[in-house]
Amino acid sequence: MITKFNPKRLILARKRRRLTGKDLATIAGISAVTISRVENGDNEPDEGTIARLGSALNYPQGFFFADDPEELDTKAVSFRSLTKMSAKERDAAIAAGCLGVQLSDWLEDQFSLPDTNLIDLSYETDAEAAAGALRAFWGLGEKPIGNMIGLLEVHGVRVFSLSEATKTVDAFSFWRDDRPFVFLNNFKTAEHSIYDSAHELCHLVMHRHAGAQPSRAAEREANQFASAFLMPANDVRPRMPKFITVDIIIRAKARWRVSAMAMAYRLHSLGMLSEWQYKSACIELGRRGYRTGEPNGIERETSAILRKVLSHLWGERTTKREIAGFLHLPQDELEGLIWGLAGPIVRPGRDSERPGLRLV
Repeated sequence: MITKFNPKRLILARKRRRLTGKDLATIAGISAVTISRVENGDNEPDEGTIARLGSALNYPQGFFFADDPEELDTKAVSFRSLTKMSAKERDAAIAAGCLGVQLSDWLEDQFSLPDTNLIDLSYETDAEAAAGALRAFWGLGEKPIGNMIGLLEVHGVRVFSLSEATKTVDAFSFWRDDRPFVFLNNFKTAEHSIYDSAHELCHLVMHRHAGAQPSRAAEREANQFASAFLMPANDVRPRMPKFITVDIIIRAKARWRVSAMAMAYRLHSLGMLSEWQYKSACIELGRRGYRTGEPNGIERETSAILRKVLSHLWGERTTKREIAGFLHLPQDELEGLIWGLAGPIVRPGRDSERPGLRLV
């Protein structure tokens, strides 16, 4: 913690709230010139200005006196739907990533979490082969993935939520030193999030050294990887009949816990649906509501790590409000990072043990 106002923290909070400097000036009742000079480090704000900034952004004043926030290498962050994303949405998501790293560091200080167990597949030019190689490395065989978030976490990937109520931000991932991170927009369907998790996993293992991301080729490769990783060809082929209807696609998707559209895409990529059959199936699935949603969808996956951590802290009577206080974050930002991931928190008994987590 530092004792001087940190302008980098002000910029981070402003971007997280999707505000321009002019927007913030209007809300805080401060001139835009003052905001600019404060953010550039030219002016040291007085107590009244700091109070106005904190109130306008709904951030505790302590946030602005902490150390420099983690600066993510934006060129190495893999975004989906980048072309549809506004600059404000992208900046807000990056800011969420910075806050997620801060939360992750705090958790690492409190608990012993799983080490990273990924392999570098940047040499691989075939996404299907890369998916098979990672499955083999993790000893998964050909079976469906029971819990994609749990699988990522047990192999050291830090998974957080994005509280972005927008269709243009699906998910993103990045490496920070030797720790991989994935952020998921949990406003999407459960099936969509599972596919996003596998898609981001591809970026982590195949595109870590690829430079600026994403390119269209990298996105196509990540889709192919996700499809192959979630629905291995040797498991799909023997389970599907010769003549595949839309009803069969809808029934089949339950086994691999993917969307109906993703199931159709996989069958087409395996040559089990012709181009005409695939297009016809997509039209019919869209007519039944599967393009924008997932009727009778599966239950959303949750994070075992976050659930256990919060259960333990709750057992010690440490609330989420207090955790936010330790981090100098507004509670809504903490909630946003774990929203939809923690699941129901069960308060442990006095003599209960916490499986899979160890206090440092």
